[in-house]
Amino acid sequence: MAPPPRILHLHSSFSLGGKEARAVRLMNMWGDKALHSILSGVPGQLGAREAIAPGVGARFPMDAPALTGPPSLRRYRSLARYMQGFDLVLSYNWGAMDGVMAHRLFAPIIRLPPLIHHEDGFNSDEADGLKPSRNLFRRIALARAHALVVPSATLESIAHGSWRQARKKVRLIANGIDVARYREPPRPDAIPGLVRTPGKLLVGTLAGLRAVKNLPRLVRAVAAHRDRLQLVIIGEGPERQAILAEAERCGLDDLCMPGFMAEPSTFLGLFDLFALSSDSEQFPISLVEAMAAGLAAVATDVGDVAAMVARENRPFVVPANDEAAFAAALSLLAGDAALRSTIAAANRIKAEQSFAETAMIDAYARLYGEALGRPSALL
Repeated sequence: MAPPPRILHLHSSFSLGGKEARAVRLMNMWGDKALHSILSGVPGQLGAREAIAPGVGARFPMDAPALTGPPSLRRYRSLARYMQGFDLVLSYNWGAMDGVMAHRLFAPIIRLPPLIHHEDGFNSDEADGLKPSRNLFRRIALARAHALVVPSATLESIAHGSWRQARKKVRLIANGIDVARYREPPRPDAIPGLVRTPGKLLVGTLAGLRAVKNLPRLVRAVAAHRDRLQLVIIGEGPERQAILAEAERCGLDDLCMPGFMAEPSTFLGLFDLFALSSDSEQFPISLVEAMAAGLAAVATDVGDVAAMVARENRPFVVPANDEAAFAAALSLLAGDAALRSTIAAANRIKAEQSFAETAMIDAYARLYGEALGRPSALL
């Protein structure tokens, strides 16, 4: 029997966000079928590590070359040589693009494993438009990649147009989740530290605390209706203090921020409403999870969000730059229990019919197996 493939993951960061949650879910599903080594472009951001199941062969090597830093042939050569110890390289987002460039430059010179790049979206520095210099860098770096995986139609169009990637190279694999798990009612104490304010609805979100998520926008929108809404933000990241400061400025004194929580299915059902306030998204897994949990959502109109939600929820997908519309949408849904219930039911049906994880897991297993030259390695 062939040994399990050795897979090197190059992450822009490894805090638990959408791409990390998906990568961890795949690792957990495949168990001992693969061995994983994980590098983070931001070495201290390893929150998703906690979600890796016991028994999964995953390590975080300390002897690897830096994934980020000033571009140089010397650093790229070190990265390429490190890749030689693996059977497959998986890279994620712009923060790992130096690894992709190292592979591009040295694959013709030294024997390197195939590389598959995953692009899930953009940080705040590209939320208002892609940078031409980065488009050119991606275009060059991706030239030798085995495949480029995207989760949304918006990103698929960007990959073909702005990055000029061949159609056969770009693979659209929609994010999926184990929708059945979200039908289980959560325990009332599932969110540590949450003390519900009597008479208020609970507005919740699940996000990495990064600037691109624009969580101060959500704080202000809830604060405008703080007499009847309470806010819970699940996640961890560098913007935590900025969010707390905005809540204090707005007089939002019952904000709950319990930090990272690994199993959204165990707590999302406690929310009365879900909110997504990002400046940029493509196909947010947190929104799919909220839909599966039977929640109506107020969200900014970014990426594929409007196409993801049920038809009944689309009037509550508002322009990202219209904070008043965001607050008004929260107010309207908060004041109409029957409408919330109708939208919640429609969202759950949409999630169950369109976003079950089986198809996603099979698609990744087949793609990675194809790159490895071992089609059944992860099936």
